[in-house]
Amino acid sequence: MTDEKVTFEFIEQNESNSAEAEEILESPAEVSKKETGSSSKSAAKTKKRKKTALDYAIELLIKIVITVAVVLILCIFVIGIHVNHGNSNYPMIKDGDLVITFKPGTLNTGDEICYKVNGEVRYGRIIAKAGDEITINDTYVMVNGFGLSEDVIYPTTADGALISFPYVVQEGTVFVLNDFRKDVKDSRTYGAIPLGDCEGKIILVIRRRGI
Repeated sequence: MTDEKVTFEFIEQNESNSAEAEEILESPAEVSKKETGSSSKSAAKTKKRKKTALDYAIELLIKIVITVAVVLILCIFVIGIHVNHGNSNYPMIKDGDLVITFKPGTLNTGDEICYKVNGEVRYGRIIAKAGDEITINDTYVMVNGFGLSEDVIYPTTADGALISFPYVVQEGTVFVLNDFRKDVKDSRTYGAIPLGDCEGKIILVIRRRGI
């Protein structure tokens, strides 16, 4: 009986040691999981702070500042918004029209552009670029010896021009004519327009009168 009692006590002791060893050898992941679970329960019990009127006002102010910054960047580097005064580019652009220009990109022959001369905003169509030779004979225009092909109703004249023809377009400039050719306040008066004075290609005209 004594031997059986000793054996029984030895088995109980081994089982107790095994349970303690399992607790000691418990994986870090399981411990972390238990700790996370307890912290989640604690966080759930903690109530979120409600937003005040000041919080909403700050958020609104931040949104307004970001919107204004984006609009300014667009207007400075990407698009231009102008109101046309006069009919130098009639019938495409009429007096009072809202003109939208696109600044980036390369300007090409035939493009209708917005440009500045002595601080005045004007509009015109590019008919020649650097290296081209312009000749105006009576009522038609020639570029590099070829007649200009375009759908313009009004005849072109050199009367009143302040430059002499034939005229060679310099580097870094474009030669611009009004669509309403009787108005000679274009490259016939100012000479070729420097690219730095070009505000961009006209991409949209919004008619504000006579709709």
